[in-house]
Amino acid sequence: MGDDVQTLAYGSWPSPIDAALAAAHDGHPEYVGFVGEEVWWTEPRPTEGGRRTLVRRHTDGREEPVLPAPWNVRTRVIEYGGQPWAGTAPDGRPLVVFVNFDDQRLYRWEPGGEPVPLTPAGTAGGGLRWADPVLLPERGEVWCVLEEFTGEGPSDVRRVPAAVPLDGSAAGDRTAVRELTAERHRFVTGPKLSPDGRRACWIGWDHPRMPWDGTDLLLADVRPDGTFGTPRTVAGGPEESVCQADFAADGSLLWASDRTGWWNLYRDGEPLCRREEEFGGPLWKIGHRWFAPLPGGLIAVVHGRGATALGILDPETGEVVDAAGPWTEFAPTLAVTGERIAAVGASPRTAYEVVELDTGTGHARVIGAAHDDAVDPVHYPEPQIRTFTGPDGRDIHAHVYPPHNPGCAAPDAERPPYVVWAHGGPTGRSPLVLDLEIAYFTSRGIGVAEVNYGGSAGYGREYRNRLREQWGVVDVEDCAAVALALADEGTADRARLAVRGGSAGGWTTAASLATTDVYACGTVIYPVLDLAGWATGETHDFESRYLDTLVGPYDEVPARYAERSPVEHADRITAPFLLLQGLDDVICPPAQSERLLARMAGRDVPHAYIAFEGEGHGFRRADTMVRALEAELSLYAQVFGLNPPGVPRLELDR
Repeated sequence: MGDDVQTLAYGSWPSPIDAALAAAHDGHPEYVGFVGEEVWWTEPRPTEGGRRTLVRRHTDGREEPVLPAPWNVRTRVIEYGGQPWAGTAPDGRPLVVFVNFDDQRLYRWEPGGEPVPLTPAGTAGGGLRWADPVLLPERGEVWCVLEEFTGEGPSDVRRVPAAVPLDGSAAGDRTAVRELTAERHRFVTGPKLSPDGRRACWIGWDHPRMPWDGTDLLLADVRPDGTFGTPRTVAGGPEESVCQADFAADGSLLWASDRTGWWNLYRDGEPLCRREEEFGGPLWKIGHRWFAPLPGGLIAVVHGRGATALGILDPETGEVVDAAGPWTEFAPTLAVTGERIAAVGASPRTAYEVVELDTGTGHARVIGAAHDDAVDPVHYPEPQIRTFTGPDGRDIHAHVYPPHNPGCAAPDAERPPYVVWAHGGPTGRSPLVLDLEIAYFTSRGIGVAEVNYGGSAGYGREYRNRLREQWGVVDVEDCAAVALALADEGTADRARLAVRGGSAGGWTTAASLATTDVYACGTVIYPVLDLAGWATGETHDFESRYLDTLVGPYDEVPARYAERSPVEHADRITAPFLLLQGLDDVICPPAQSERLLARMAGRDVPHAYIAFEGEGHGFRRADTMVRALEAELSLYAQVFGLNPPGVPRLELDR
């Protein structure tokens, strides 16, 4: 050990990664697309109120944000949003359509001009929203998803594939929007048009199913006048999830289905590459893309088991050749033109960046939003991919990030504090990528363990289905099993374990504090806390029946809803906690957090509540993220007896 290494207690190591630095690197590029020969994408701006801008990469490599503040390229369809823009360059000049977050109108934009609205301003209950656009200039239309609110309630809503005129005639006239089908499904994706213009495909599903439970792949003939014939279902069902569909250049229909227990690719019903790994994922956002057909017949794919790679599938041989490079995770966004593929990849040493793969040469390179080390990467954590054993001998996948700082070491006899991170979803997954929020803790001497508990995506349908009717049980058990295993093996200090999570992870955190004695404290972020409230109108339409599969139908097992809800068992919460909430959250509304706090009053349990004006589900503003991170660290410092330098003290109420 060098002379320049200080011996300091865990949690008190000085770190160059402060909360402002972590906040500045929150969020990542999304929704890549080709506009002519140029690659475009959306990118976060945490210091500009959390808006997302559209970035253009010129053919000379220059990056240019094309929409200044306050334009915010983001749709609210199903509240989680989805593909918010599309572009083309029929005469070499870009033509782009995008959804603006503040008014949810669809706009047309060309360089040198101002955005021009294509859709009417909203009316009652949130009005009109649009997502997953496909630009069809030869038809003078944009095809997309129309979400229309018909009343004031979150479930007073209808969704249909629709065609919006490109000439702006619908901007003041709702009747100029052409609905492509009758209202057949509660939820739909945007329609894709076959190369010959004669067929369209899209995906639909209905309550109580979530899209990873079961969807229908629909196909309709397109008549010469642009109207659709009667749609027919060609794949899917109550227990088969088709998560994406598109047409190949030869007109064959491609889709990703989990009918074998794994999302694999099919062409006109025939499997292309049977593997026990995923070539798809949970459709949390309308327009996620895990595959993209290339003009020559090959297919770009994002695939893997747990982690994901970018590959090229030859449908004739079933072989997949992966792009060489440092990336260990690719986001569900892809675009192709000619022999070029654009994607978004990351690794434990690099944040998400825009990657281009040339199928002709096999060469992959970073072309946009390039990772830039904000600090010396020696301060980044060094994760371990682990599989733990849970109750009944079941496997639990996790990523363990031990404390790491090149300038510091702890006294030999000391074991470090650890925080278990429960991801959102719960049908989600923690990717193995560089996250400066994790580095914020590990560089100070606090370990982090991300648990991909039973129910997580990426490990097949059987693993996902472990959480059916078991939410609040399996997720809690799996997180606890990892925490205790780390303590038993001497990796973590048994007396200094914490749990934290947002959204569904906030539920798991609160449920863990109410039902186990594993953790000394917890950080609960925009959580679900009251299942009965959530099941009876307190959340948005997309997830309003999610609990039917996660817990059981409310009218059949109401006692189970009460039995598992932390808000009903506030008396069992004895560990200190921090509760963070966005006041504009329509997915996990503040009423649930306030209900828990009311029941904690006078119970002499140290806790703090911080509510953020202007924040929804998922914090996007830099100042919010800074305050939240510093408050979380202060909680651990007070409970664990740490002394991190320069962190404002969080006042805990009782």
